[in-house]
Amino acid sequence: MPLLTRTSSLCSLRAHLSRMALVVGLMATAPAQELPSPFGAQEAPAPDGLGPAPLTNGLFPTGDLQLEPPPSLEAFQTPASAAPPVVTGSVVVNLINHLVAKGILSQGDAADMMIQAQQEAQVHNQNAATAALVAEDMTLTSDEDVVVSYVPEPVKARMQAEISQQVLAQAKAEAWGASNSPEWAKNMRFFADFRTRNDFTVFPDGNEATGSFPDFNRINRGEPYDITGIVFSPQRNVEENRNRHRIRARFGAEMDLGDGFLFGARIATGSDISPVSTNQTLSGEFGKYQLWLDQAFLRWHGGTDQTGLKVTAGRMPNPFFRTSVNMWDDDLNFDGLAVQLNHHLNSRVSPFLNAGIFPVFTSLFDQPFNSPDKADTLDKWLQALQIGAKLEGDEDNVTAQLGAGIFHFDNIEGKFSDPFLPLTVLDAGSTDDRRPSFAQKGNSYMPLRVIIPDPLNDFGTSKQWQYFGLASKFNILAYNARIDFNFFEPFQISMLGDISTNLGFDADDIDRKAIATNRGPVTAEDPLGRFDGGANAWNLGLHVGPQALTKKGDWDAHIGYRYIESDAVVDGFNDSAFGLGGTNMEGFTVGAGMAVTPRINLNLRWMGASEIAGPPLKSDVIQFDINARF
Repeated sequence: MPLLTRTSSLCSLRAHLSRMALVVGLMATAPAQELPSPFGAQEAPAPDGLGPAPLTNGLFPTGDLQLEPPPSLEAFQTPASAAPPVVTGSVVVNLINHLVAKGILSQGDAADMMIQAQQEAQVHNQNAATAALVAEDMTLTSDEDVVVSYVPEPVKARMQAEISQQVLAQAKAEAWGASNSPEWAKNMRFFADFRTRNDFTVFPDGNEATGSFPDFNRINRGEPYDITGIVFSPQRNVEENRNRHRIRARFGAEMDLGDGFLFGARIATGSDISPVSTNQTLSGEFGKYQLWLDQAFLRWHGGTDQTGLKVTAGRMPNPFFRTSVNMWDDDLNFDGLAVQLNHHLNSRVSPFLNAGIFPVFTSLFDQPFNSPDKADTLDKWLQALQIGAKLEGDEDNVTAQLGAGIFHFDNIEGKFSDPFLPLTVLDAGSTDDRRPSFAQKGNSYMPLRVIIPDPLNDFGTSKQWQYFGLASKFNILAYNARIDFNFFEPFQISMLGDISTNLGFDADDIDRKAIATNRGPVTAEDPLGRFDGGANAWNLGLHVGPQALTKKGDWDAHIGYRYIESDAVVDGFNDSAFGLGGTNMEGFTVGAGMAVTPRINLNLRWMGASEIAGPPLKSDVIQFDINARF
């Protein structure tokens, strides 16, 4: 036979045998009956007179294979009560053995064909089982099914929250993902975020740079300043442009303690103890930077399906509803006790109440340190109450949230000390604790110490060491509103606004005791200049885009205008970025952001601020941020 013809025949034969072997493999994987192996038993002797003994490796005989005699006809006759016959693969196996014996197939080819057939049979059985399960689960859409092509964002958010609660409840009840981990580890959630920022500050020409902007924060946190000295007091930069590279890193965790209790904690970077900034400027000549305790609180959450109650104690996130940073900076956390109550009156109206008491300052235990005569106890407090409601319109296309609150500060204002004669810089006055622990700029300030003129201080012309306190009381009435329009999915348009006034402001009282800040030009009638501060603040803003950039390609944009008079709010607690922080400023803010991945987004913002009262001061702040969250 020609070689080509023999090769073609052999290929055809192998293809047929492969298909037959596949059948054998399918039967071999069936649990009802094991197939006889083509390899045989290694130690089985050959039948007498039927051929040579098997190979030592137990694969196939080397000579002619004597096939088993065919079964008799009685073997195919099945009684009515008997089980149906089971088909085996012995014929195919014997045929393969015979072809090997004749030299048509090699031993290796035969073994490979059987192994391949068994593998294909297993895959076939698995696919068949999967197809059966899919067919069993498939259902046709009934006439009652509803196809929803548009769902507003508030509805989606509420549905997600309800589904999440149901899934979490089922997961907890059924102990999904139970493992050998400690119990506390199962109830803990970790989170973190990181921001790198390029902060560029530009001061236009025309700012007053002759010593009109003392840095009261630096004075009050160090030794008292001698106002009769020949050395300038610490001054703020108002003319030299600066470019700062800054980072912020925060790491936190929350632990579910059961029975409605939760413990939360977070650490964060920060250049100092500032309550309104966790930025760390990269200027330490490659030295290490500090981490601060940013949050640490215990919270109890209870109530019913319609009414929710939260009680939080410790150092906690801001518990009050707000729509701008005119009063509270985004990084500000509160120390003390807060209560938050909300109630679903109906499907459209959900009133809420937020209240709290927070220690702003507590007298140092041994103050003053260098005298046996200790200062009187002085504790500063913030007491706050806010009420409001969440409102939803028809089809949830329009939602709103409104709030009104009163924020009363006890003992935060300055007070003149008892008259005394300081002989050294270490001598303390009786009201030194009235100075702010932290300040930015903008509030009206007054000297705290009443120093007796004496020959020892050249009758008041030397040794006039002073600290400075706030010249105004603060009892702030604030209104906040947010309206969201969801007609333009996936974009949300939000209108933001707030207005506040300081009910404790008294212009005449401040005019009598404040030093030469927030005043108009000096005249013969008024050698210090007329006091020109105020007690009102407001903000208007427009935001387009989702409330958070959580999907790749998400973007948002915002524009706003704010106006903050000198004593409308406490300058140590409001925005630290606009106009470099504090009050007595007005101007625009414009910004935009984009998510490059679900966890990485970019933000660009410009803020232009101008001084309202006092000497001229303008600034432009440009910030470019890269944010990451984990």
